[in-house]
Amino acid sequence: MKKETRTVVYDDELRIEAYRFEGIVQPFPNHFHEYYVIGFIEDGERGLSCKGQEYVITKGNIILFNPGDNHGCVQNDGGTLDYRGFNISKTIMLDLAEEVTGKRILPGFSENVIFDEEVTCYLRPLHEMVMGGSGEFGKEENLLLLLSLLFQRYGQPFESCIPECREEIEKACTFMEQHYAEHIYLDQICRYAGLSKSTLLRAFTKSKGVTPYLYLQNIRIGEAKKLLEQGVAPIEAALSTGFSDQSHFTNYFNSFIGLAPGIYRDIFKTETGGDQNGE
Repeated sequence: MKKETRTVVYDDELRIEAYRFEGIVQPFPNHFHEYYVIGFIEDGERGLSCKGQEYVITKGNIILFNPGDNHGCVQNDGGTLDYRGFNISKTIMLDLAEEVTGKRILPGFSENVIFDEEVTCYLRPLHEMVMGGSGEFGKEENLLLLLSLLFQRYGQPFESCIPECREEIEKACTFMEQHYAEHIYLDQICRYAGLSKSTLLRAFTKSKGVTPYLYLQNIRIGEAKKLLEQGVAPIEAALSTGFSDQSHFTNYFNSFIGLAPGIYRDIFKTETGGDQNGE
């Protein structure tokens, strides 16, 4: 079997994450991100579930996820996955959209899985330049041309990508976003939202695509990422974001992000040395 490698780079100039996974067999559970994902399947075949739709993704497919798009995937063919991608925060995407379109409006992608050779012609070279640490302006040029093409062909207002949610569900989300660092009980969420447990579970899962518990864990992982990017030790990030212990935190982080917390933190280190433990 092909040796597994996982490489992630943060580009300070473009302010985006680029990552390359090779030989991956790990399945990813249903989850979502707070940022945009633009990915490319180099090799392998996977079953992808996204927002209630089922896809078979294979070599040459491009993946487009808006913030909040719930998705999960598993290997289909008994082989491995080779994948390259970019993570772009909403703040940075807003700046890029203004640069490309002249309007400071957050964009959305109308499709999650596409096959577009022209888009690939910008995506792959851009990814190679970022992973290689290129300082040439061709890197920024490729990013803007890539996004321009994506917006033209697959763009829509971001608001139209967000499913309509009942007021009670938004209350439940607000409660979890405000109390994610605490030990939360389902009873508390239900009281705040004004729904019974069974009604909350049905309505929330239908609206968000994930259960309330998985939604909470996604919030915690998102906040933990921010702490790790600031150099906080994994154990501190775990305890600060509501995880009961580092093992529990590491398992969730790796299953959602594909990297151990310690490895992710090291990507953002500007100085050598320091604690390398906590994976």
